[in-house]
Amino acid sequence: MSHDAYLPLHGNGGYRVAHYDLDLDYRVGPGRLAGRARLVIVPDRALSRFSLDFRGLRTARVTVAGKAAKYAHRGAKLVITPQRALAAGTPVEVDVRYGGSPAPVPSRWGELGWDYLDDGVIVASQPIGAPSFFPCNDHPSDKATYAIAVTTASTYHVAVTGEPRGRRSSASTTRWEYELAAPTPTYLVSVQIGRYALLAGGAPVPQRFVVPPRLRTAVQHDFGRQGQMIEVFSELFGPYPFAGYTVVVADAELDAPVEAQSLSVFGTNHVDGRRGSENLVAHELAHQWFGNSLTVAEWRHIWLNEGFATYAEWLWSAASGGEPVELHARRARRTVAAQRQDLVLADPGVADLFDDRVYQRGALTLHALRAEMGSEAFFALLREWTETHRHSVVTTAAFVELAQRHSAQPLEPLFTRWLHTPALPA
Repeated sequence: MSHDAYLPLHGNGGYRVAHYDLDLDYRVGPGRLAGRARLVIVPDRALSRFSLDFRGLRTARVTVAGKAAKYAHRGAKLVITPQRALAAGTPVEVDVRYGGSPAPVPSRWGELGWDYLDDGVIVASQPIGAPSFFPCNDHPSDKATYAIAVTTASTYHVAVTGEPRGRRSSASTTRWEYELAAPTPTYLVSVQIGRYALLAGGAPVPQRFVVPPRLRTAVQHDFGRQGQMIEVFSELFGPYPFAGYTVVVADAELDAPVEAQSLSVFGTNHVDGRRGSENLVAHELAHQWFGNSLTVAEWRHIWLNEGFATYAEWLWSAASGGEPVELHARRARRTVAAQRQDLVLADPGVADLFDDRVYQRGALTLHALRAEMGSEAFFALLREWTETHRHSVVTTAAFVELAQRHSAQPLEPLFTRWLHTPALPA
């Protein structure tokens, strides 16, 4: 694994992480976290030392293969020197004990990672917030499995990415246990803590809604068609890629919803009792295929996440009796045409990583591709795309190659215009 050119200070060479076992004990009032992270790492070469992304918390002890290891904090890195060099290809357990008051990671996109509600916690890590609460290899291509336990006061509900595996109460605290069996990048690991109620949904996959009690009725209405969305997207994109899906409505207003692995986080401002944000419900759900099951190998491929999720909004609108896809495309084209014509979609640059043009032009690229290929071939392409790369990493080049195999017409001119040329195509 190489460093990401957009975020070169995140991610570490020399190994990959196969599994994380996180045990977090959190006190909401004082905002204190005591953590233990056990990582199974697999070196790709002999390592006399290695580093993890980790910032803002104090490390108390590190062991490697059960033996005490030297460690030092250097900037946002925890540098570890084991007693004996690690052999290439041999899995080894790294155990880190740590604690302190977590703080979000400052970035050009705002503060990311572990953050505070008036009465609880919200974690939104994309793209570099994960090191705010656990030591990790913070690179999107390094996907691992997880076991996560969170202990906190019993008056709070804890929602974590993954499937619930039970909870145990003792005195005034409760331990919540979750498992992520699907390979997951660090930025899609999330913890949500608040005074929430749990609502259950049914077919076609188990759905959970973790919400402020006062919003129960509005949430049931606003997310009432989410099951239908899953059915529509499963037909268009292939089977839903996880065992279940959780929606958390954090008890705060948010600028935008945030996706995590098999979980999405909305703000109270996205719940109005009138389905006023249903396009965002569709967008975050679509990320479970595009961004979560299929994760970008590097951040420059971000249109494969956001362009696809935006196009899914348009598809749901048409499927649910709303505005047709063509009308959305015309509106998006007018919007993009009125903006600067200096963005290369296949490599937008770190400053424009989450620029609205990546979303809108990405969706327009897919609409142009569908027009060129025809709907039958286009959706066959999407289903093979999600099946071939299920729970793996993807690149623009891989998508272009697969698209050409589904098309009788040469697609290079189309992709050159839409992906590599700044000016919006005619």
